[in-house]
Amino acid sequence: MTDLQLVSETKSFGGLQRTYEHESESCKCTMRFGVFLPEEATRAPVPALYWLSGLTCTEENFIVKSGAQRYAAELGLALIVPDTSPRGLDLPGEDDRIDVGTGASFYINATQCPWATHYQMYDYVAKELVEISNTHLPIDANRKSISGHSMGGHGALLLGIRRPDQYVSVSAFSPICSVSRSEWGRHAMEQYLGPDENTWREYNVSELIRRHPSKHVLLIDQGNADPFLKELRLGDLKSACKASGQQLICTERKGYDHSYFFVSTFIGNHLRFHAEALL
Repeated sequence: MTDLQLVSETKSFGGLQRTYEHESESCKCTMRFGVFLPEEATRAPVPALYWLSGLTCTEENFIVKSGAQRYAAELGLALIVPDTSPRGLDLPGEDDRIDVGTGASFYINATQCPWATHYQMYDYVAKELVEISNTHLPIDANRKSISGHSMGGHGALLLGIRRPDQYVSVSAFSPICSVSRSEWGRHAMEQYLGPDENTWREYNVSELIRRHPSKHVLLIDQGNADPFLKELRLGDLKSACKASGQQLICTERKGYDHSYFFVSTFIGNHLRFHAEALL
């Protein structure tokens, strides 16, 4: 049984914002995650939204910058926010670039040295974190959804598409829609998975949707002033959804960029979307 260590706890909108750390079996290191528990969680298990953050982020970015606790408190939702990668392992190249290593797991299971031992973030988020939350927190095991931003948007779509029965609903802000075709993603995929690009495709959400559309309605928000539009490849996702019949609600927000100012503006819409499905 995993022992959770409470790192911090703060009252927020009638609920509790906490940070935990634990020794991860998947990543073989100490991992942290944030949890917001609404007041309802003192009386009964509540549904949970898992949030995956983007490149360079920790578990703190969403907690501090999104303003999501206000909406989660009103809707009676828990928020579970893992870190974006293992940290402090002194692996070669771990801190050399923003798109590989610390803060840049891309939520995949690495197969190449030196990453394979620790960078098992797909399993960590999809399995270990869920088991820990179900065991140690007042979470309804049968009611969970997933969302994320940028690299985390890629992760949320990836897990939602590949594990459709695990998540009630799926959404994303500014997701990397075609990781094997994005310059950000290509370098990471080669480092984590090796040179065979066929293996990269199994983590490319546009490719997956084209072959196997999800039963979910995917909710996407994208700012049209985002300086990283070329890297995000939203057009690949739209094309794949059209070809496969995947249900997609995609809203391009005029004048909004890639920042948490954008996320915080529309996070209430996403939480209401998930609450409607979960509740």
